[in-house]
Amino acid sequence: MWYISDMPKVALIQQPSAPAMEENKRRTEAAICEAAAGGAQIICTQEMCTTPYFCRTQDCAAFDLAEEMPGAWGKKLQGLAAKLEVALVVAGFERRAPGVYHNTAMVIDADGKFLGTYRKMHIPQDPGFEEKFYFTPGDTGYKCFDTKFGKIGVLICWDQWYPEAARLTALQGAQVLFYPTAIGWIPGEEGLYAAQHHAWETVQCGHAVANGCYVCAANRCGTEGETTFWGQSFVADYCGQVIAKAPVDAPAILYADLDFEAQEDHRRIWPFFRDRRIDSYSPITQRWGE
Repeated sequence: MWYISDMPKVALIQQPSAPAMEENKRRTEAAICEAAAGGAQIICTQEMCTTPYFCRTQDCAAFDLAEEMPGAWGKKLQGLAAKLEVALVVAGFERRAPGVYHNTAMVIDADGKFLGTYRKMHIPQDPGFEEKFYFTPGDTGYKCFDTKFGKIGVLICWDQWYPEAARLTALQGAQVLFYPTAIGWIPGEEGLYAAQHHAWETVQCGHAVANGCYVCAANRCGTEGETTFWGQSFVADYCGQVIAKAPVDAPAILYADLDFEAQEDHRRIWPFFRDRRIDSYSPITQRWGE
């Protein structure tokens, strides 16, 4: 391990999407530079930061937006990370093979080294979120990436509802869970807006508590078609307390300082990993109980 600080600063990039991929890349690069200038050492984008949220409908033409990873875009980000000396989590649309596409995040260290990818494991299928049409379920498993500034795990959007995903990532050693996200409201559910957002934030804060981890959710904002993304990117500490939150409907770079020494002290007095009854958990792999 080669950490230079027990208190790294993270930044979450919350943006609306432009129709053109190149404009979204330009905005993302500019935001990364601004975040680095603001002192951030680990920077995370929203889900599929280079494209509009095309999953609102089923359209084969959208597959043309996918890119190989790391590819030319990834290599450019590697150079940017090395220049700025920041670690990056950048989420996009991966073309793996003809007919095989993934919702994927690239992780790049502060020296420009490509640490790998995480492919979204849980794929939703809802009105306005037609993701099963586009994305092959991930096969990378739950991973921890050892960056210059700390051990981080990456999960993506729908993964954030599953305690198993958070737990298995934390068990790899992750001190921070990053969730690139694209979640919002659709017409006809206005009466559920408050409850839906409360559930989304609460379940992730629960992952923070249960795993003694920091949780960082980077959501997009703005309206695309009939979907209004609810922004409100946030950082929760290991007690599940929200320590930083972005606005609902405006772009933002959200900063937070993480205290890994305090986190370690907390895990010593709330030893959830110590007290796990691993001998009793095998039924979790069943679809449903007896």
